[in-house]
Amino acid sequence: MTPSVLPSPRRRRLLCGCAGLVGLSALLLGGCSPSPGDSNGHAPLALDPHTSCSLDGMLLADFPGPKGQIHYAQDRQVDWFCDTVELLSALLAPEQVRAVRSAWVQDMARADWDRPQGHWIDARQAWYVLGSQRKGSMGPTAASFSTEGDALSFTQAHGGQVQRFSEIKPEMVDLTGGALHDTRM
Repeated sequence: MTPSVLPSPRRRRLLCGCAGLVGLSALLLGGCSPSPGDSNGHAPLALDPHTSCSLDGMLLADFPGPKGQIHYAQDRQVDWFCDTVELLSALLAPEQVRAVRSAWVQDMARADWDRPQGHWIDARQAWYVLGSQRKGSMGPTAASFSTEGDALSFTQAHGGQVQRFSEIKPEMVDLTGGALHDTRM
Protein backbone atom coordinates (compact mmCIF):
# COMPACT_ATOMS: atom_id res chain seq x y z
CA MET A 1 0.00 0.00 0.00
CA THR A 2 1.21 3.51 -0.76
CA PRO A 3 1.59 5.98 2.04
CA SER A 4 -0.97 8.76 2.33
CA VAL A 5 -0.06 11.96 0.51
CA LEU A 6 -2.34 14.17 2.56
CA PRO A 7 -0.43 16.84 4.42
CA SER A 8 -0.36 16.80 8.18
CA PRO A 9 -2.66 19.25 10.02
CA ARG A 10 0.32 21.45 10.76
CA ARG A 11 1.39 21.50 7.14
CA ARG A 12 -2.19 22.20 5.98
CA ARG A 13 -2.36 25.28 8.25
CA LEU A 14 0.94 26.51 6.80
CA LEU A 15 -0.27 25.99 3.21
CA CYS A 16 -3.62 27.70 3.94
CA GLY A 17 -1.81 30.58 5.61
CA CYS A 18 0.47 31.01 2.60
CA ALA A 19 -2.50 30.89 0.24
CA GLY A 20 -4.26 33.51 2.36
CA LEU A 21 -1.19 35.76 2.26
CA VAL A 22 -0.98 35.39 -1.53
CA GLY A 23 -4.66 36.36 -1.84
CA LEU A 24 -4.28 39.31 0.54
CA SER A 25 -1.17 40.47 -1.33
CA ALA A 26 -3.09 40.35 -4.62
CA LEU A 27 -5.87 42.44 -3.12
CA LEU A 28 -3.44 44.99 -1.71
CA LEU A 29 -1.49 45.22 -4.95
CA GLY A 30 -4.75 45.57 -6.83
CA GLY A 31 -5.34 48.71 -4.80
CA CYS A 32 -2.02 50.02 -6.10
CA SER A 33 -2.87 49.39 -9.72
CA PRO A 34 -3.48 52.33 -12.04
CA SER A 35 -6.86 53.94 -11.70
CA PRO A 36 -8.43 57.00 -13.27
CA GLY A 37 -6.73 60.08 -11.95
CA ASP A 38 -3.32 58.59 -11.16
CA SER A 39 0.02 59.20 -12.83
CA ASN A 40 -0.11 56.45 -15.48
CA GLY A 41 -1.55 58.82 -18.05
CA HIS A 42 -5.02 59.35 -16.62
CA ALA A 43 -4.11 62.36 -14.50
CA PRO A 44 -3.56 65.74 -16.10
CA LEU A 45 0.01 66.67 -16.87
CA ALA A 46 1.62 69.99 -16.02
CA LEU A 47 2.45 72.51 -18.71
CA ASP A 48 6.07 73.43 -19.25
CA PRO A 49 7.50 76.30 -21.32
CA HIS A 50 7.99 73.94 -24.28
CA THR A 51 4.53 72.34 -24.35
CA SER A 52 3.06 72.90 -27.81
CA CYS A 53 -0.39 72.57 -29.30
CA SER A 54 -0.97 69.30 -31.14
CA LEU A 55 -2.93 71.08 -33.88
CA ASP A 56 -0.70 74.01 -34.79
CA GLY A 57 2.52 73.81 -32.78
CA MET A 58 1.89 77.03 -30.83
CA LEU A 59 3.58 77.16 -27.43
CA LEU A 60 0.81 77.05 -24.84
CA ALA A 61 2.71 79.21 -22.33
CA ASP A 62 2.85 82.11 -24.81
CA PHE A 63 -0.91 82.70 -24.93
CA PRO A 64 -3.72 83.62 -22.53
CA GLY A 65 -6.89 81.71 -21.73
CA PRO A 66 -7.78 78.15 -20.80
CA LYS A 67 -5.82 75.21 -22.19
CA GLY A 68 -6.73 71.56 -22.63
CA GLN A 69 -5.27 68.07 -22.89
CA ILE A 70 -6.63 64.73 -24.10
CA HIS A 71 -5.25 61.34 -23.12
CA TYR A 72 -6.30 58.59 -25.55
CA ALA A 73 -6.79 54.97 -24.51
CA GLN A 74 -4.37 53.43 -27.04
CA ASP A 75 -1.75 56.15 -26.97
CA ARG A 76 0.66 57.30 -24.29
CA GLN A 77 1.20 60.62 -26.04
CA VAL A 78 -0.99 63.50 -24.85
CA ASP A 79 -2.69 65.86 -27.28
CA TRP A 80 -2.35 69.43 -26.00
CA PHE A 81 -4.61 72.29 -27.02
CA CYS A 82 -3.81 75.99 -26.69
CA ASP A 83 -7.52 76.74 -26.47
CA THR A 84 -10.58 74.95 -25.07
CA VAL A 85 -12.47 75.51 -28.34
CA GLU A 86 -9.87 73.30 -30.06
CA LEU A 87 -10.20 70.64 -27.37
CA LEU A 88 -14.01 70.70 -27.52
CA SER A 89 -13.93 70.54 -31.31
CA ALA A 90 -11.67 67.47 -31.15
CA LEU A 91 -13.86 65.75 -28.53
CA LEU A 92 -17.12 66.48 -30.33
CA ALA A 93 -15.98 65.85 -33.90
CA PRO A 94 -18.23 63.24 -35.53
CA GLU A 95 -15.18 61.61 -37.09
CA GLN A 96 -13.50 61.17 -33.67
CA VAL A 97 -12.94 57.43 -33.39
CA ARG A 98 -10.07 57.21 -30.92
CA ALA A 99 -11.20 56.17 -27.45
CA VAL A 100 -10.59 58.99 -24.97
CA ARG A 101 -9.22 57.93 -21.61
CA SER A 102 -9.45 61.41 -20.06
CA ALA A 103 -9.79 65.03 -21.11
CA TRP A 104 -8.82 68.04 -18.99
CA VAL A 105 -9.37 71.79 -19.08
CA GLN A 106 -8.36 74.48 -16.62
CA ASP A 107 -10.64 75.92 -13.97
CA MET A 108 -10.42 79.60 -14.86
CA ALA A 109 -11.87 80.66 -11.50
CA ARG A 110 -8.54 79.53 -10.03
CA ALA A 111 -6.04 79.87 -12.89
CA ASP A 112 -4.57 83.20 -14.00
CA TRP A 113 -6.17 84.10 -17.35
CA ASP A 114 -3.01 85.63 -18.80
CA ARG A 115 -0.65 82.84 -17.71
CA PRO A 116 -2.77 79.82 -16.77
CA GLN A 117 -0.99 77.00 -14.96
CA GLY A 118 -2.51 73.94 -13.28
CA HIS A 119 -6.03 73.79 -11.84
CA TRP A 120 -7.06 70.97 -14.19
CA ILE A 121 -10.63 69.68 -14.14
CA ASP A 122 -12.43 66.96 -16.08
CA ALA A 123 -13.48 68.49 -19.40
CA ARG A 124 -16.70 66.48 -19.50
CA GLN A 125 -17.77 67.68 -16.06
CA ALA A 126 -16.86 71.33 -16.57
CA TRP A 127 -19.12 74.33 -17.07
CA TYR A 128 -18.26 76.48 -20.08
CA VAL A 129 -18.94 80.09 -20.99
CA LEU A 130 -19.24 80.62 -24.73
CA GLY A 131 -19.38 84.04 -26.37
CA SER A 132 -17.69 86.09 -23.67
CA GLN A 133 -15.55 89.17 -24.26
CA ARG A 134 -12.43 87.37 -22.96
CA LYS A 135 -10.12 86.04 -25.65
CA GLY A 136 -7.98 82.93 -25.65
CA SER A 137 -5.04 82.00 -27.83
CA MET A 138 -7.21 81.69 -30.94
CA GLY A 139 -9.60 84.57 -30.21
CA PRO A 140 -13.09 83.74 -28.90
CA THR A 141 -12.82 80.89 -26.44
CA ALA A 142 -14.87 78.67 -24.15
CA ALA A 143 -13.96 79.66 -20.60
CA SER A 144 -14.00 76.54 -18.40
CA PHE A 145 -15.05 76.29 -14.74
CA SER A 146 -15.55 73.59 -12.13
CA THR A 147 -18.80 75.08 -10.81
CA GLU A 148 -21.85 76.69 -12.32
CA GLY A 149 -21.59 79.54 -9.82
CA ASP A 150 -18.09 80.44 -11.02
CA ALA A 151 -19.26 80.31 -14.64
CA LEU A 152 -22.22 82.58 -13.85
CA SER A 153 -19.95 85.04 -12.01
CA PHE A 154 -17.70 85.14 -15.08
CA THR A 155 -20.69 85.98 -17.32
CA GLN A 156 -21.57 88.90 -15.04
CA ALA A 157 -18.15 90.42 -15.68
CA HIS A 158 -17.45 89.32 -19.26
CA GLY A 159 -20.74 88.27 -20.87
CA GLY A 160 -21.42 84.99 -22.60
CA GLN A 161 -23.68 82.02 -22.06
CA VAL A 162 -23.14 79.13 -19.63
CA GLN A 163 -23.23 75.61 -21.10
CA ARG A 164 -22.58 72.13 -19.74
CA PHE A 165 -20.31 69.89 -21.82
CA SER A 166 -23.34 67.77 -22.76
CA GLU A 167 -25.10 70.89 -24.16
CA ILE A 168 -22.27 71.91 -26.49
CA LYS A 169 -22.77 70.89 -30.11
CA PRO A 170 -19.98 70.54 -32.72
CA GLU A 171 -21.17 73.60 -34.63
CA MET A 172 -20.72 75.70 -31.46
CA VAL A 173 -16.96 74.99 -31.49
CA ASP A 174 -16.32 74.99 -35.23
CA LEU A 175 -12.69 75.82 -36.06
CA THR A 176 -13.08 76.50 -39.77
CA GLY A 177 -13.19 80.29 -39.42
CA GLY A 178 -10.73 80.97 -36.59
CA ALA A 179 -7.37 80.48 -38.28
CA LEU A 180 -8.57 81.98 -41.54
CA HIS A 181 -9.32 85.29 -39.85
CA ASP A 182 -6.43 85.41 -37.36
CA THR A 183 -4.13 88.22 -38.47
CA ARG A 184 -1.49 87.23 -35.88
CA MET A 185 -0.59 84.03 -37.74
